[in-house]
Amino acid sequence: MIKPLISNIVVAITGSDASILAAKYAIVMAKAYRCKMTAVYVVDTATIRQLTLSKIFIQEESQEYEKSLTSNGERYLSFVEELARAKGVKIDRELRQGAVYTEILTVADDRKADLIILGCWEKDRSARDIISQAHREIMVNAKCSVLLVKEPGIDQIYKQA
Repeated sequence: MIKPLISNIVVAITGSDASILAAKYAIVMAKAYRCKMTAVYVVDTATIRQLTLSKIFIQEESQEYEKSLTSNGERYLSFVEELARAKGVKIDRELRQGAVYTEILTVADDRKADLIILGCWEKDRSARDIISQAHREIMVNAKCSVLLVKEPGIDQIYKQA
């Protein structure tokens, strides 16, 4: 018997609209294919550290910003968990700290993911922003397939699932 192509999905959550659409896509896939799913939010402490070393942030600002990002991450992961629960899908969630692409790849490796799902770049964002750089690094260095969600009707598909 052939092993299923997809049995374990990791979806990167950034809080952007694109990442929430990617989460909905992952939830639909997890339900349809009976996959395990992990939602990951990374507090980008690597960039915060750079900003502090560059004297753009002072230490107190960086600590406050990290605390704020951690709180946002918990909130976004809870939201994605609720979206999954509404469709009868159980997910694992991970809040990590470090460089975004490194942590996403580490979770994918640790969980033996078959697929990493990312939200697509948003039209009003620069192709050189931090999220885009992290996406590129994930696509180049992932040991499994990577899917960029561009499905315009995912909200409707999610509602019907």
